[in-house]
Amino acid sequence: MEEKKFDINSIIGFVLIFGILIFMFYQNKPTAEEIEAKKAEQEQVEAAAKQDEVQEVKIAEPETINFQDSTAIANYKSTIGAFGYTAPSEAVTTLENELVTLKISNKGGQIVEATMRNFVTYDSVPVYLVKDGNASFGLNFSTSDNRVLNTKDLFFEPSMSNNDNNQVLSMKAKVAPDKYLEYRYEMKPNDYLVDFTIRSQGLNGVINSGNPIHLEWKLKGIRQSKSIQYENRYTRLTYNHEDGKISKLSEGSDDEETEEDIKWLSYRQHFFSSILATKENFKKADLSSVNHVEEESRTAGFTKSYDSKIELELNGGELSQNMHWYYGPTDVDVLSDYDELGLADSIPFGWGIFGWINRYIFTPFYSLLSTYFPYGIAIVIMTILVRLAMSPVTYKSYLSQAKMKVLKPEISELGEKYKDNAMKKQQETMKLYNKAGVSPMSGCVPAFLQMPIFYALFMFFPTSFALRQKAFLWADDLSSFDTIYQFPEGFSIPFYGDHISLFPILASVAIFFYMMMTTGQNMPQQPGMPNMKFIMYLMPFMMLFFFNNYASGLSLYYFVSNLITIGIMLVIKRFILDDDKIHAQIQENKQKPKKENKFQKKMRQMMEQAEEQKKTGKR
Repeated sequence: MEEKKFDINSIIGFVLIFGILIFMFYQNKPTAEEIEAKKAEQEQVEAAAKQDEVQEVKIAEPETINFQDSTAIANYKSTIGAFGYTAPSEAVTTLENELVTLKISNKGGQIVEATMRNFVTYDSVPVYLVKDGNASFGLNFSTSDNRVLNTKDLFFEPSMSNNDNNQVLSMKAKVAPDKYLEYRYEMKPNDYLVDFTIRSQGLNGVINSGNPIHLEWKLKGIRQSKSIQYENRYTRLTYNHEDGKISKLSEGSDDEETEEDIKWLSYRQHFFSSILATKENFKKADLSSVNHVEEESRTAGFTKSYDSKIELELNGGELSQNMHWYYGPTDVDVLSDYDELGLADSIPFGWGIFGWINRYIFTPFYSLLSTYFPYGIAIVIMTILVRLAMSPVTYKSYLSQAKMKVLKPEISELGEKYKDNAMKKQQETMKLYNKAGVSPMSGCVPAFLQMPIFYALFMFFPTSFALRQKAFLWADDLSSFDTIYQFPEGFSIPFYGDHISLFPILASVAIFFYMMMTTGQNMPQQPGMPNMKFIMYLMPFMMLFFFNNYASGLSLYYFVSNLITIGIMLVIKRFILDDDKIHAQIQENKQKPKKENKFQKKMRQMMEQAEEQKKTGKR
């Protein structure tokens, strides 16, 4: 590149321009009188703005209302709005820390906007969990003369204060200065959890204790991810019982339940959650979930709608319920900070031992690797280590297949000899296996032992918040599908999608070659057994369709995992196992007397009985 230099003429020109600018600035400098006049004008503007602000917040004290007098109630509703202050307009108060911004409206005293400050959606828009009326929250109760009130319609008076660096917002719907319903929010610095209290004062006898008081919380999940079908699959209403049992509503269809003794409710939106937890259990709640995503939907803006109607109890005629709001990521590293509430249990790690492996082994192990390596490389390294750890199981499986391959000629002879008698062929085949010390099930046991690992990893990738929006090679987000070709707008292949992902193609090819290596050594086709060659071609094809809309991190894992497994099997075949030695060992085993175990004895007896019954039937 040519290097640019200033010559002497350029320097003289810049000096002259700079001098002219100084001269113009000096000539346009305001006089002292002009500065004073400008200052007075600014003060007038600020005073007017301050007066307007005071008029918005300053609300006249209402008179005490006799809730036994229906006329007084009617007048009260018409003049100051049922059970609250009149307000010139709806206004919001903001609670904000380093992580989340909450906007609380004076109408209803409820959260009308919840924004994640450090995260954006797939199209770079800030992550909103509450926005534009997609959520509502309020109490439904009746007065002593059976008039029903909903706090969503009431105007609350906001009051901000500070408590040890915590922001405290008190929202009060007043009947009188000493009689009110209060919502109290307390936000701590650098914390997603917000303390929330509902309490009443002086309303003993005003609230009808004979009718139930319901807290109703609704939310319609806003789309956050590139694939709404994939996001919706992990979007669910989850709740925790007093006994620690975690339950969920349906992920794919509308559902509703009535439950008791609930510790928290989670409206999970895949990688983000809106959670309401309580210090004193909710005694009873009616829960419902409505699915908005059809299988062919690609552009839907919402996933599911949630609705919870929670029954609250009066204490001495007054309301007092201590709770917490959580608006934040569905991240185990974050939710584990709230162990006393058990919020990390809302993450779908999987059930039983599978979930335990995912949560306590793979999740922390991957977190450790990703602190030292890029996220995609960390997946490759974790896959290599997992496959090496499982290599003894792979060896057992391949050894079983090698033994079956050695016995294949003898099994074929039995098949030809007893081709007209399937029962006798099966009996003789089992005898051959027993003499040779080979079990046709021995190849299945290693596969069964790998199932917990397989399923735990299958659940790890969709639930790992660490993978969200992390790029690797051509994939721009390891928590979503990768795209090498986007079909024209409006075109989509049923069950496949509107795009082509490369990682699933690579994984399917690797699975195909792996099955060729393993299926080709299996025992010959037996009556009643599935056609293994058909499965060999079907499985990769199904995987191609299945994973096209799944997380690219998962497809990357299966691709690398199958490549490593193929490599391990080639090493075992060429350098560890010897077909001649296996054949000699089998022949030696045939000469040894074999003692039947209980299962083998029972199977032999059953087959002999069946054969005898068959002969008797022919007579």
